[in-house]
Amino acid sequence: MKILFLDSPSFGKYDLISAFEQAGYEIQLFNHTQLHDYRSRDFDNYFDELVSVKDFSFVFSLNYYPSISNGCNRNHLKYLSFVYDSPLVSLYSYTLINPCNYIFLFDKASYLDFAKEGIDTVYYLPLCANTSRLSAMHLPAEKRAILSSDVSFVGALYNEDHNFLDRMTDLDEYTKGYIDAIMQSQLKVNGYFFIEELLTPDIIAAMKKSLEYNTQPGGTESDAYVYANYFIARKITSIERQDILKSVSSHYDTKLYTHNATPMLPDVQNMGAVDYYDVMPHVFKNSKINLNITLRSIRSGMPLRAWDILGTGGFLLSNYQEDFFDFFVPGEDFDFFDGTEDLLSKIEYYLSHEKERKDISENGFRKVVENHTYLHRVKTMLEIAGF
Repeated sequence: MKILFLDSPSFGKYDLISAFEQAGYEIQLFNHTQLHDYRSRDFDNYFDELVSVKDFSFVFSLNYYPSISNGCNRNHLKYLSFVYDSPLVSLYSYTLINPCNYIFLFDKASYLDFAKEGIDTVYYLPLCANTSRLSAMHLPAEKRAILSSDVSFVGALYNEDHNFLDRMTDLDEYTKGYIDAIMQSQLKVNGYFFIEELLTPDIIAAMKKSLEYNTQPGGTESDAYVYANYFIARKITSIERQDILKSVSSHYDTKLYTHNATPMLPDVQNMGAVDYYDVMPHVFKNSKINLNITLRSIRSGMPLRAWDILGTGGFLLSNYQEDFFDFFVPGEDFDFFDGTEDLLSKIEYYLSHEKERKDISENGFRKVVENHTYLHRVKTMLEIAGF
């Protein structure tokens, strides 16, 4: 049994390959420079020739690609896609309804949006962790001090120069004030992302005039979706992550692992970016408390960061995300915070209750081992797709 597997830069790619191989499949990798253009004849010819010479059971990719879906549809092949990004504008392609598709979304709120429209090619499937790989990783004692800390956070601050929203330098004062007001309101609310609903036609018109986004050909995404999720959600997340880290670092030893410099956070130890496979698991294992501050465009789902923390046996303290409660119990397997004051209180508590903190970490890890590994997810996908 063979799988044609997209060889794209993706977190979890090697873990999924390993899981499919454990399930008895042989992997053939592929890629193409015109992959992102579903109208590319070069890609179509390449794909058609590729699948004609070997008997593949199905085609698989992390995230969804309309070009692959159309290729599978032409060649009567099933296409399995496991989505770990949000937002992902390619999901709003008309190709989503191709009958060859089995698209697995990690964010239940997003899945429900599509399901309510009668789209039956999407399924809800949370992310996971490779506990076997993570458990086998051990850091020499002399290097542990480098990565150890009371509190750590691994992730982008979206503070790069000229991010999308900050490029809109010619917005009128009313539009700037309106956007700032809805961002400040959203910062006070967890568990419900309402920005898209509040972008009126006049506000969208002003944003488009300042920095126009060209929708994908054949796409059904609305302007409100794009500006809310790609422009404003990232800015809100940037503000939130900086505010949280500033507060936490003023009280506790805090290490941040990110790409960009952070002069606005003088008390944070910025350790720079870390490799996902080789270094990040050691951060989670050697931090007393690992923070998860979810990108705001992820409406209810558990981001991969949270699964990797639990999968290493690290202690997870997260913002509120509804999907956590489908699988884990707060105060038993992980914990969550509601606002900065609650976060600081819980950090203080767990730093002074080491046994309870370790027991929670072990409970969360055990649940991932028993129910939420990559092999579990592969078996679910194969079953749903009829293999």
